[in-house]
Amino acid sequence: MALEKIGTEEAGMEKASATTSTADPAGPTNAAERAAPASARAADFGIDTTARTTGEAVRGYVRNLRNGDLGALPALLGLAALFVLFTVLDSGGTFPSLLNLANLLQQGAGQTIIAIGLVFVLLTGEIDLAAGTASGLAAAVMALHLVSEGNLLGGMGTTVFVMFLAVVVVAIVIAVMLRIWFGAAFSAVALVLMLIGFPPNPWLEMLLAVCVGVVIGCLTGFAVAKLGMPSFVVTLALFIAWQGVILQLIGDGGTLGLRNDVIIAVANGNLSTLGSWVLFVVGAGGYAAVLLYRQASRRRLGLVAQPTGLVLMKVGAVVVLAAVATFLLTLDRSPGLTPIAGVPYVVPVVLVLLVAGTYLLDRTRFGRHVYAVGGNREAARRAGIDVVRVKATVFVIASACAAIGAIVYSSKVGSVSPAAGGGNTLLFAVGAAVIGGTSLFGGRGRVSNAVIGGAVLATVNNGLGLLGQPASVVFLVNGVVLLLAAGVDVLSRRRSAVAGT
Repeated sequence: MALEKIGTEEAGMEKASATTSTADPAGPTNAAERAAPASARAADFGIDTTARTTGEAVRGYVRNLRNGDLGALPALLGLAALFVLFTVLDSGGTFPSLLNLANLLQQGAGQTIIAIGLVFVLLTGEIDLAAGTASGLAAAVMALHLVSEGNLLGGMGTTVFVMFLAVVVVAIVIAVMLRIWFGAAFSAVALVLMLIGFPPNPWLEMLLAVCVGVVIGCLTGFAVAKLGMPSFVVTLALFIAWQGVILQLIGDGGTLGLRNDVIIAVANGNLSTLGSWVLFVVGAGGYAAVLLYRQASRRRLGLVAQPTGLVLMKVGAVVVLAAVATFLLTLDRSPGLTPIAGVPYVVPVVLVLLVAGTYLLDRTRFGRHVYAVGGNREAARRAGIDVVRVKATVFVIASACAAIGAIVYSSKVGSVSPAAGGGNTLLFAVGAAVIGGTSLFGGRGRVSNAVIGGAVLATVNNGLGLLGQPASVVFLVNGVVLLLAAGVDVLSRRRSAVAGT
């Protein structure tokens, strides 16, 4: 009888297990519940399914601001204030002109792209001081390959070339060991391009630059994440080391010209009028589609969603602003006889990186792991997250973005010098990320922060330059802006800690 009773209980448990396993873990567990309306199932999710009106959503946003969750609001307000200030002070009307505004987009694109990569590193609570010279090294290899007609062996010399190949092989091994598959793939492409050689081709040159950036990121990530060395020390040492490699490749006082129309056009060319409006339709339409689809999906599933009116207001504001900007940029802004019109090429480049980076952080498991590591590294490790892999990967992403930024700023000046990536390149890139709202303490920030912060710094430099201010004033103002951003970050975190207790 006992055995029979045990068998009966086991059968019941198996039946219950089968019922549970076939059900959606995030939804109803039987046919009756699945047939029930979302409103009837909402109670199972508590606050996650509480519907909110537009007024409640606005009050919730204000409450978050009071609790220290400021996001990019200070940077946006500062950017608006700077535009008004420089427009008023520039009596000649040069600053608000279409030519200057388009030039503003092109001038700030390089450091903004580098800042996008640095956001990933800062989110984990680390720092990459070598991103500037890493970008310079990537640009130097690209330019050297171009001017040496594809013969890097002849351009570098046998010893340097062999050592460079050995470093690339080490990067491949590191990437495979850490399971950073895209890092291994791009490093392998760099090895192939260097070994087989190819005639000067602008697209392959730029691909080689990005691959060199990935190689650098693999080395940096291994030293910081796997060996456990402090990121400040590692990247400071590499900052100096890459500067020496750049000098070796270019020579002290030398310059490598980028005499290629495609590369020069990256930062100086513009889309056609038709291409500009196609970009508007794709960009604004895609943004509207994503927001509306996400809002409709959450309402359909009975989850908390923003009020439809508020979503429509956001979509309408973005569409109107994008349409106005596109219209203005398609007007002829040339002060001479040669017409200049269209959205600069750097705009879609930055937009693609912005969308890709935002999707990676907001909609993927890797992005959630990045925030978890930055919020509490030990808790993330105990939760089963591969902290070493996450930390190494963010350095690879940062160096790859640094290489793309190098392509843009090298295209802007038309050459690569030993000073490429040095000086203020890194400082402004880190400043852009922090000014935009990314926390230096990790766990808080978005890719869009880098774009907003980059716009603030570009506006400051451009406006002060047009007003004829000396370099001392420009440096002083940039330092004060960065100091204010860091102060806001500290105060907002302190306010958040108080509100959370």
